[in-house]
Amino acid sequence: MVAGEVSGDLLAARLLSGLRPQLPDARFHGIGGANMARQGFESHWPMERLTVRGLFEIIPRYRDIKGIQNALRDRLLAERPAVFIGADYPGFNLGLEMQLKAAGIPTVHYIGPQIWAWRGGRIKKIVKAVSHMLVVFPFEEEIYRRAGVPVTYVGHPLAEMIPLQPDEAAARAALGLPRDANVVTLMPGSRMSELKYNVAAFVGAARLLRQRDHSLRFVAPMAGERQRQYFLELVEQAGLGEVEIELTDGGSHTAIAAADAVLVASGTASLEVALFKKPMVIAYKMMRASWEIMRHMGYQPWIGLPNILAREFLVPELLQNAANPEALADAVWQQLTDVPGRLRLAQRFTDMHHSLLRDSARESAAAVMQVIGRSGRG
Repeated sequence: MVAGEVSGDLLAARLLSGLRPQLPDARFHGIGGANMARQGFESHWPMERLTVRGLFEIIPRYRDIKGIQNALRDRLLAERPAVFIGADYPGFNLGLEMQLKAAGIPTVHYIGPQIWAWRGGRIKKIVKAVSHMLVVFPFEEEIYRRAGVPVTYVGHPLAEMIPLQPDEAAARAALGLPRDANVVTLMPGSRMSELKYNVAAFVGAARLLRQRDHSLRFVAPMAGERQRQYFLELVEQAGLGEVEIELTDGGSHTAIAAADAVLVASGTASLEVALFKKPMVIAYKMMRASWEIMRHMGYQPWIGLPNILAREFLVPELLQNAANPEALADAVWQQLTDVPGRLRLAQRFTDMHHSLLRDSARESAAAVMQVIGRSGRG
């Protein structure tokens, strides 16, 4: 198995929890993070060595990442595992899966790359690389089936992990926040590259919001100590050290549950916020050269998962130059003060939650076991 970032680590850990009872003596290894390790997974390289975002940001890291891919490929070709599972991270995993499948090793990819959003031509590579695709959104099944890729919709693990009725009071108590506080959670990203481009705008927006309402409390969950230190450095560099923000060690779900509104970087975190039924503003900034290329590659007007699933702009999206502190503060303020809008969002997000709810561990493990069985290794 290979996961290259936090979201893939969570997905893979959920799948491992379903597989381990059925394969109690199996060895699960490859590259993964802390959540996979808690399921008895053995990682040969730190997952952080694979984590990078953007087209140009990968260039200085390419040789290291390619070396890891080649070394793992050689190890797996020699070992010939019962199955290889790529947990998201398609840039790395699809290339590896193509070589393994060509050598007769079954490959499962979990989750399906978002070819419905951009880079649709990637389906040709997927056909060659993937023995079975596991997808987390119901509309994806038909896309892969039509292309001739065996596919199973397994539901989204986050829909199971997050309660249908989150406990805001308990979350605030856990963070030491008053029950009646006005709370904004900042989630500029877990990758160092995301922090680099998003932190100044997010914290700048917090400063402007504090000027409008001195009672506002700000919380920002940190993915690790490196991220915490880098966050503080970026705040200091931007001259924003006077903004009081409670930094928490992990606990992103607690930080979301405690919030009245969330300012969140585009990605899986935006879906988490939706499943917690919270108003949000989605924002994203990246290296300018990457943005100039990527902004012409999308197939639809939305980038945030809640908006993509709803097929409309349920919540604001502010990208690149539009994601400046003034615009972000205005958008978050609107989310905080529009009470009827908050109620409408909560209902839409509840409906979305139900549509994504399956026993993903059981469904995904069953699909993997079928792949192993077809290979004669079950």
